[in-house]
Amino acid sequence: MTADLTAGIRSWLADRGLDPDEPNLRDTPARVARAWAELTSGYDQDPAAVLERTFPVDRSDGVIAVTGVPFTSCCAHHLMPFTGTATIAYLPVAGAPVAGLSKLPRLLDIYAHRLQAQEQLTHQVTEALDTYLKTEGSACIVRAEHGCMTQRGIRKPGAAMVTTAVTGRFATDPELRAQLWDLHRGG
Repeated sequence: MTADLTAGIRSWLADRGLDPDEPNLRDTPARVARAWAELTSGYDQDPAAVLERTFPVDRSDGVIAVTGVPFTSCCAHHLMPFTGTATIAYLPVAGAPVAGLSKLPRLLDIYAHRLQAQEQLTHQVTEALDTYLKTEGSACIVRAEHGCMTQRGIRKPGAAMVTTAVTGRFATDPELRAQLWDLHRGG
């Protein structure tokens, strides 16, 4: 794939009337190929592997959340970046082991490093939490600015999209959902 992508970028540069062998562009095709490999590295990672390592705790009956988690993803529709932050939370079954603190941001990164729609990304995180951890519910709130909206088309920098996915008790318990939003806002 890298050789084909590199050749394709060289061809695109030439189609734009640029000389791909010019000193400033000579290494660009290879750089672009490496960048795309990094931006799509989530296809090479398994969410189950990230969430399989858990730790026993004496008590695990409250919300576990990580807020303000930065990420960058790539829009599947325009192949442009979107960046933002996420709040990721779950409510473990009482007495169940819990995932390590770094696992929730790692889970987000796995899905963010795939071609994405933000709505899909938000739900993939909660589905993985529910599938691989014992939860009474999970939640993910994502706020992101999309290059396809800020840098082209309508060109509205600063406009952000917010998506939410809630399962289990986060979906059915208004007090728990209010606690989630308070955590998300930094309260």
